[in-house]
Amino acid sequence: MFKNIVLHWTAGNYLPSATDLEHYHYLVDGDGKIHTGKYEPNDNLKCTDGKYAAHCGGGNTGRIGVSLCCRKSTKIPPTKIQVEAMCNLAAQLCTIYGLQPKDCITHAEFGQAHPKTSSYGKIDINWIPSAKVQGVKECGDYLRNKIQWYYNKIKEI
Repeated sequence: MFKNIVLHWTAGNYLPSATDLEHYHYLVDGDGKIHTGKYEPNDNLKCTDGKYAAHCGGGNTGRIGVSLCCRKSTKIPPTKIQVEAMCNLAAQLCTIYGLQPKDCITHAEFGQAHPKTSSYGKIDINWIPSAKVQGVKECGDYLRNKIQWYYNKIKEI
């Protein structure tokens, strides 16, 4: 059973690297295109075999990793099209895996809630320049609201 979808940024460039593809289930490049990682979400239901997407230190089991290909910088910031594509994808994943938009959290939020893990102190995602949103809670709330909007649209169909 899945617990969460954890939202990240790669801290890299606008295209996924080989390392990124190993650590996340899905990545959203700078143009909003979705890339599938090496591991499927179901691989993270049981992480004891070492064959899973290691995206959330201390909390990989039961968690789906979705990442923007960007970083907190003025040169490679998250773009509006990326954020929209990620939120749409997260809403779709919620419907597929029986989760709700409230179950989508940022890596930074996970780290704050689990201070004894290696995720503690992570900052992703704490800045969305296209929306003029900054801060861990503020970004998490902003993304969940967008995911809820996409989720509602899917449920209308």
